[in-house]
Amino acid sequence: MLFTAFEPSGDDHAAVVIAELKRRHPGLPIYAWGGPKMERAGATLIGRTGDDAVMGVPGLAKILQHRRINRAVARWLDANPVAVHVPVDSPAANFPLSRISKRRGAKVVHLVAPQIWAWGRWRIRKLRRLTDLVLCLLPFEEEWFMVRGVPAKFIGHPLFDERLDEADLDRRAARLGGGGPRVALMPGSRPAEIRRCFPVLLDAVARLKKDFPQAAAAVAATRPQVAEELRREAQRLGGWPQGLSMVAGDTDAVVRWCEYALVVSGTVTLQIARQQRPMAAFYRPSWAFYWLFGWWIISTPLFALPNLIAGRRIILELVPHFSNGEALAVEVIRMMRQPGYADDQRRELGAIVRRFEGHSAGHAAAEAIEKMAGIA
Repeated sequence: MLFTAFEPSGDDHAAVVIAELKRRHPGLPIYAWGGPKMERAGATLIGRTGDDAVMGVPGLAKILQHRRINRAVARWLDANPVAVHVPVDSPAANFPLSRISKRRGAKVVHLVAPQIWAWGRWRIRKLRRLTDLVLCLLPFEEEWFMVRGVPAKFIGHPLFDERLDEADLDRRAARLGGGGPRVALMPGSRPAEIRRCFPVLLDAVARLKKDFPQAAAAVAATRPQVAEELRREAQRLGGWPQGLSMVAGDTDAVVRWCEYALVVSGTVTLQIARQQRPMAAFYRPSWAFYWLFGWWIISTPLFALPNLIAGRRIILELVPHFSNGEALAVEVIRMMRQPGYADDQRRELGAIVRRFEGHSAGHAAAEAIEKMAGIA
């Protein structure tokens, strides 16, 4: 069995499923091109990936790197045939590998549905050729793919597989101190994303503090390397703002601490929804990429995951957003001054979380992969 993942989020998702497969079948050989969490879960790493993931159009160096990986995977599969290949997210990197493994007789089970419903819908034909099953993390995806002739199954989201330890979260959140309003900043994790989006968040907090000097803000960095990147970006902009906290590797504690969240749109919106914190989401793409390609390949009117799952706008989303942080600061002030507005959002977020109840992504994915491999 082979897993291939190319981003930190893919490492997270794959690790949950690998651990469950190993629990069920301790002797099952699982190999991977992936990250450290997949290795700790029990996979034998053939290659390390995911440390420098990109969004949008990759540069020449990244294209050449993936071509080298493609050749390496092909050679490895020639010497080590597998029954099932599990590509995890990253369709641009994984579609060529899916073609390579299919040609060598492997079944292909995509873990995390490619976001074809959001952009580049012509890719559905390629996916139809290059998959035996798509395991979907979002409730609406199964039907979307099935009606287009792609076998799909909603398995839930790994984020909701384990219950939060409320008491422990309270202890971790207490270390961030008081003040108010308390605002969490979620700046993303990719270097290019940080360069484009973090200045907007810093500007929003600066504007908020003009009206509310006692406002407290904390940045949630996904890991220590991201924290270093954020500090470098703040230094480039004039230095780390006084009174701004940062926590690396404990996003749940920052969410627990905050009253409102300002977030670069992505999976973290579900992490915030899980604790029902009001939020506003935005994304600042590359200006050149968006005006050359994005405006015509994007095919969804909604971008933030809570809005996509609800099928309507329940949180403010600014995508694309090429302005400063004023609109985000104004949204925090609105949520502060209109308690009913924030309460409505909390209720809507609670309804979204309930859509995932009764599902265990790790278990369901392991079962589907077992069946495909003939080892159920």
